[in-house]
Amino acid sequence: MRADRLLSLLLLLQNRGRMTAPELAAELEVSVRTVYRDIEALSLSGVPVCADRGPAGGYRLMDGYRTRLTGLTDSEAGSLFLAGAPGPARDLGLGAALATAQLKLQAALPDELADRARRIQDRFHLDAPAWFRDADPVPYLAPIAQAVWEQRVLRTHYRRWNGEVHRELHPLGIVLKGGVWYLVALADEALRTYRISRVLAVDTTGEGFERPAGFDLSAFWEQSSRRLEAALHQGTARLRISPRAQRLLPAQFGAAGARALDGAGPPDDEGWVEVEMPVEAQAVAVSDLLRLGVEAEVLGPRELREAMAQTVAELAHRYAPSP
Repeated sequence: MRADRLLSLLLLLQNRGRMTAPELAAELEVSVRTVYRDIEALSLSGVPVCADRGPAGGYRLMDGYRTRLTGLTDSEAGSLFLAGAPGPARDLGLGAALATAQLKLQAALPDELADRARRIQDRFHLDAPAWFRDADPVPYLAPIAQAVWEQRVLRTHYRRWNGEVHRELHPLGIVLKGGVWYLVALADEALRTYRISRVLAVDTTGEGFERPAGFDLSAFWEQSSRRLEAALHQGTARLRISPRAQRLLPAQFGAAGARALDGAGPPDDEGWVEVEMPVEAQAVAVSDLLRLGVEAEVLGPRELREAMAQTVAELAHRYAPSP
């Protein structure tokens, strides 16, 4: 809405001082021509906007002028919880609300605190997605988030690993994990987790529901993550790894790799050490451990070592020079 944009423009000039028309256009995601019209509208409404000419020119507010129109709307207040994650806020449809809320908050702060807030924002940034992986397409994230907020029943068409299903869900919360969005919902009176990118269609019924008494999203997610980790780790591999692999292990295997290094045995004459690390099912473990290449040797269990040897032999045969 134009009124919201005019307020954002006013707060930008108040918080940041002199800004050029292209800078304002970029912040407000509008054309420069629209900025000119908005500046004129602010001036006609009595806001003392000054235009400075020349290479260092731009628009600014008259010295000493400050607005106190800093009340937050409901959506702006809620969006502040995503202040460190502008990308996820945009995915949820709260990008504009977050930008306006931040401007209002800065305008309400004393000068010293406002300056500190700007310096923190300039120096720290949260980028949720993992490296070398595009974010999942989540076309239904916004309506699902709206249903979570309003406690409305959802009818979904969902793609599982073994086929597609239709489910009626009571959506309780949304989690962003490693750049992937998940929905926590009640389905058939059981708490389940759904990857939102696998939702093929969604319909908000308009029917309300009661949240389970005492449900804690953070506690549920932590417990669920631990159960998943315990279910995935089906054994322990004993490895002999090179000095280079010792540097790679935490990067390749995260906390499990770091814990394995903490329990490493003494190095041999070449600097190699033995470690024990939890692994998933054998096929997954082989694929994961091959990432270490020649920097690691699987010592046990015997079945895993034999599976590694068979896979390496097949690879050697496949890449053998043609006769």
